[in-house]
Amino acid sequence: MLIKRLMVRVVHQRYRSKCYNLKHVILIGSGALAKKYAETIRRAPQLGFVIDGYIGTSCTLEWLPCLGSWENNGSEKLASSDIDEVVVALELEQTSLLPQIIAATEKYGTKVSIIPYYNDYIPSSTTIQSLGECRLLSLRTTPLDFPSNAMIKRLFDIVCSLILILLTSPVMLFAAIGTKLSSPGPIIFKQDRVGKNKRLFQMYKFRSMRVNAQENTGWTKSDDPRKTRFGSMMRKTSIDELPQFFNVLKGDMSLIGPRPEVPHYVEQFQETVPLYMLKHLVRPGITGWAQVNGYRGDTSIEERIKHDIWYIEHWSLWLDIRICLRTAFGGIINE
Repeated sequence: MLIKRLMVRVVHQRYRSKCYNLKHVILIGSGALAKKYAETIRRAPQLGFVIDGYIGTSCTLEWLPCLGSWENNGSEKLASSDIDEVVVALELEQTSLLPQIIAATEKYGTKVSIIPYYNDYIPSSTTIQSLGECRLLSLRTTPLDFPSNAMIKRLFDIVCSLILILLTSPVMLFAAIGTKLSSPGPIIFKQDRVGKNKRLFQMYKFRSMRVNAQENTGWTKSDDPRKTRFGSMMRKTSIDELPQFFNVLKGDMSLIGPRPEVPHYVEQFQETVPLYMLKHLVRPGITGWAQVNGYRGDTSIEERIKHDIWYIEHWSLWLDIRICLRTAFGGIINE
């Protein structure tokens, strides 16, 4: 079945790129949205659409036939049986025409698709919910918004963190003794981090630095003088992160997700990094898609956020398993 569907798709794309099996479209609109749609169709002939013309107030799409304006008997242009679909791409000031256009397409039985004037603000994960007679457009719907997916991820976190606590308990005992002997101070370093829904929680780590005044604001560097020798070894092998398995059991964190940041830097990044705060739609993780792709520590925040948002929008259990495997076989050692 998979081979058959792949072959059909390839054949369709070949035929459509040679102007066979095409769907004929009438475009309504002549502004920036209409131009964006027309250029997309022109660049991708394998999609199988051909625009027979457009109805608009100005002749801005030079490579397409202009069928006049909607006010000048535009509805009659939709009566042809050769039209497979009408695509409406009106600008904000033209939306008053929408009821007339929809009525005309229903009158002639023509399929209609609408590109909303706020198209540039809609991500690919948008869903529509019904609340009585209201339709709510949810701009940032993620797979983990569905209770079944959230339950699967939480069960995965609980089971895996319990197993990993048991397996790494000898290593954690060694780290606790080494931390205590390396310098004065507590064994476990607790630090406020920003978690899901921007709520603060205390993240646990084995203390790898000497007690200092900058522990809640200072950015850690590879040659940071605050690190102890034993702490550097723990950081290089990610042993200092092991107590976070208890954060996962508590529900503050997940095994996989965007890395949490201290409030001091969250306040800075939300002003300077686009879409930074979207990472807080899910629980933060011990490791994540950005980390296994090389964005950990003192690396590009912008690229890290792009990877975090991609993970949030494309979450699946298999993706979490892939990230776990990539972390275990290559993502533990910190260069």
